[in-house]
Amino acid sequence: MLTMSNVLAQTVVPSVPIPLSTVFWSEVAGTAMLLLLGCGVVANAVLPRTKGLGGGFLMINFGWGLAVFAGVFVAYQSGAHINPAVTVGLWASGAEEYAPGVAITPVSTLVYFAGELVGGVLGAVVAFLAYKKHFDEDIEGEKVLGETKLAVFSTGPAVRSYGWNVVTEVIGTFVLVAVILLFGNTPSQLGPLAVALLVVGIGASLGGPTGYAINPARDLGPRIAHALLPIRGKGTSDWGYAWVPVVGPVLGALLAGGFYQLYSNPPA
Repeated sequence: MLTMSNVLAQTVVPSVPIPLSTVFWSEVAGTAMLLLLGCGVVANAVLPRTKGLGGGFLMINFGWGLAVFAGVFVAYQSGAHINPAVTVGLWASGAEEYAPGVAITPVSTLVYFAGELVGGVLGAVVAFLAYKKHFDEDIEGEKVLGETKLAVFSTGPAVRSYGWNVVTEVIGTFVLVAVILLFGNTPSQLGPLAVALLVVGIGASLGGPTGYAINPARDLGPRIAHALLPIRGKGTSDWGYAWVPVVGPVLGALLAGGFYQLYSNPPA
């Protein structure tokens, strides 16, 4: 039986019912860890007077990959989705459980979504607190642009073209979810490390056009935090773009789940 836990551990685990409250808090904690470290590496690379200023896109890629690595371990009790796209992809793949002991139902689906979104907000808030003095800094007397500060929290396109931005997010998320689902059919025991390396690869290869949200909670949760926090000179939260890193990943996840069903169970 395919579940996210089996994908990561690559073993079949007997199902013991897990309370949805446990699922919620597990996803909150894991997604918060993901966003704390993910927003943190972006802050380190772009905010003034940090030790990592100018570290570049590859540093951000590896930072996000390791953020996923940590988040998956933290959220072990719920199967470590930490991404609504993963939740959607598992549903679309025909799985019967989201994790051992967590049946796929409308209620459990909403619990995953809620935990992931809340965790996204909380992780971004803690990252802001860690870098508070750097958000207040200027560079050589010039104010740091609000869009630079927003980039710590959420994604934005290099070239704004909503249709093509969605296409990029669909492709990136398809790769993420399809490969995660297929990890369960491979003999290796890499578990969360495999997912982390996959995220690094997606960032390096497909992250240039949109910043590779590939996770609605990763973008929407921190964007909400950005809108609420008292960030000096923060500017707009760019709500006009906010739908792209939600719609694109959901579509990509649906396609990945359908692909998994066809690829793993080809017609006779």
